[in-house]
Amino acid sequence: MKSDLALTDVIIELHVLDFEIVKDFYGKLGFEKVWEYEPKGTSGYLVMKMDTSILAFYCGNDEVYNHEYFKQFPKTTPRGYGVEIAIHITNRSLDDYYSELMSKLDKKYLVQKLETKPWGTKDFRLVDPFGYYISIRENDKILIP
Repeated sequence: MKSDLALTDVIIELHVLDFEIVKDFYGKLGFEKVWEYEPKGTSGYLVMKMDTSILAFYCGNDEVYNHEYFKQFPKTTPRGYGVEIAIHITNRSLDDYYSELMSKLDKKYLVQKLETKPWGTKDFRLVDPFGYYISIRENDKILIP
């Protein structure tokens, strides 16, 4: 049974410097913009979706560095250090998706090529322009009620 997700169901919000870079990079991954509040001070917001995967992005301008918590870290700190975004590909072959993506994505973003892991499922790894580490996986039948 398919259900619609509300913005309140989003479980991750990535703080980024530039929404145009986000839309370009994640657009190549197959994400589409669902909603955007253009950056104004510290209040910019962008929501993107691919299949059942939803990502939310905050700020979209230099004000991202002035966030009350994150401003304690140097601006050169990768925004995604210690974070892994796991995206499950559910409606197509991961092999086909990987081949298509490698034909349009700059190879500097590829961290690990597509391979079968010891536990039997395939994945590959990327890093986005802001330093977020992305694991793109075949659907391994994890069911979330």
